[in-house]
Amino acid sequence: MTAIKLIALDLDGTLLTSDKKISPRNLKALAAARAKGVKVVLTTGRPLKAMEFLLDELGTAGLEDEYTITFNGGLVQRNTGEIIDKTVFSHADVLRIFEETQKLALPLDAISEGVVYQLQSEQKSLYAQANPYLQFEHVSLNDLSEGLTYNKCVTAFDPSNIDKALPQISRELFERYEIFKSRDMLLEWSPKNVHKATGLAKLSQHLGLDSSQIMACGDEANDRSMIEWAGLGVAMGNATEEIKAVAKVIAPLTNDEDAVAWAIENYIL
Repeated sequence: MTAIKLIALDLDGTLLTSDKKISPRNLKALAAARAKGVKVVLTTGRPLKAMEFLLDELGTAGLEDEYTITFNGGLVQRNTGEIIDKTVFSHADVLRIFEETQKLALPLDAISEGVVYQLQSEQKSLYAQANPYLQFEHVSLNDLSEGLTYNKCVTAFDPSNIDKALPQISRELFERYEIFKSRDMLLEWSPKNVHKATGLAKLSQHLGLDSSQIMACGDEANDRSMIEWAGLGVAMGNATEEIKAVAKVIAPLTNDEDAVAWAIENYIL
């Protein structure tokens, strides 16, 4: 097997335990991988600002030669914040998505860098519960700035309402955008062809790496593209059946049982 040079890690349900922590065993395995020269890249829907405490724990915060893939592949950046590549929504895209979510009685938040613009509607967004480290601003649609670009939109709401609404989303929007669930209560909207695999491919090209040198670990639908693309796609034991079906390896352990450490110990160390 080709030597792994980069580990791409989803956060929720993968690297993080159910109480949103990195376990001691996972931290030890990641430190050992880094000592061998392997890049550890968090690959997530979150912005960099929401992950600084995790990067601090990993020892990669603020480093020029360490990287993070944020907004589900829409932003590839150094841990200094310097942007390598980005793909964004326009103001008009946000308007179109908001029109659809209102029709389906769902809330919508538009995210620009570290700021979450919670668009005024009758439905209350639950995104602040899911991601409390971000800056939230409540705005009416008319007050949403046309001068900004937006990294992604999110619908954070009751899971049963999201599941009921998903089949009713206009087919035209599925053709224009990437639309997927990243957690039970989180529906994400990204620019077309923005997903974790595209971000990982751009970073790999920047680093001169081949997909065969990449290990990707995940558990949910938004991890599928990178698990299929990477030379070694690893599904957590708690992953959805869809993810287990496309992974090359299924960990015998869950995110609460150090599945990431198991993968590193078996395939890198």
